[in-house]
Amino acid sequence: MKNALFVVTAAALLFTAGNALAAGRLVMYCSNEPFACQEVADEFAKQFDVKVQMTRAGSGSTYAKILAEKDNPKADVWYAGTLDPHSQAGVNGLLESYKSPKLDEIGELFKNPATSKQNHTTGVYAGVLGYSVNTDALKELNLPMPKSWDDLSNPIYKGHVQVANPQSSGTAYTVLATFVQLWGEDEAYNKLAALHKNVNQYTKSGSAPGKAAARGETLIGIGFLHDHALQKAEGFPLELVVPAEGTGYEIGGLSIIKGARNMDNAKLFVDFMLSKEGQEVPQRVKMFQVPTNVNATVPKEAIRLEDVKLIDYDFVTYGSEEMRKALIDRWVTEIKPMAR
Repeated sequence: MKNALFVVTAAALLFTAGNALAAGRLVMYCSNEPFACQEVADEFAKQFDVKVQMTRAGSGSTYAKILAEKDNPKADVWYAGTLDPHSQAGVNGLLESYKSPKLDEIGELFKNPATSKQNHTTGVYAGVLGYSVNTDALKELNLPMPKSWDDLSNPIYKGHVQVANPQSSGTAYTVLATFVQLWGEDEAYNKLAALHKNVNQYTKSGSAPGKAAARGETLIGIGFLHDHALQKAEGFPLELVVPAEGTGYEIGGLSIIKGARNMDNAKLFVDFMLSKEGQEVPQRVKMFQVPTNVNATVPKEAIRLEDVKLIDYDFVTYGSEEMRKALIDRWVTEIKPMAR
């Protein structure tokens, strides 16, 4: 009976370093798609006999929650979402430094990418920024296929573009930071003002515009293309576009919250999600992000970073609290109130 109670999978043994089961609980904040968050939570719970409580929200909203709870942390780990808010959390002393033993399997760019450079966050996936176009709607409207960021400001697309709000969405902040790195700040905001005239809605979630484009509720949805690839794989009439000028990309963050009540399980979760096995879990529910573990399988639907024109995205500068606040504040002051 004793042996039966402590039977675990080979994968679990790998990460518990000889302990039979981790046991206890884990409170996870997750900024991936809800179904991917649940799949990861369920798999970790099953592998390690840990009771997982998961809350899903966008990366900007999750950062605000962790900041509000800094004197009494409610969660142990923060999984997924764009790196910039993770970076800000690290700089502000909200995260625990942790060097996982799985770092040897992580690509060099993703091992310690956050602004603090103190191993507060590890990259758990990557994804390319761009937009998707509903090809059925495009044909009905008799419009040309847009190919660049500048194309989206053409008046022929007025009312046909959807993008998230950078106040709540890390995806949308990546759009701001990408424009600034492509053109310089003043010209970037001129282009954002021109784009604004064509936007029909600023969504709370970064993945919502791609879903709206898939359903034909908008012609064009801006976001990370792995989210849009999921909609395309489900049979929706989408064409995915990497803008001709070049584009930014995200590193999905994985962080332990400072003062975590379940620190051992938090570290175990990070180790698992940096492993080949852990990074392949979201692929089971058609998440087509590029894994950062060099041994993990890359989904055939994923857009590989080396295959597209990317800017040299400066995660340190644009992940800083000062830069992030300045760019979002300027957008709120200059762009958001403009008539459309």
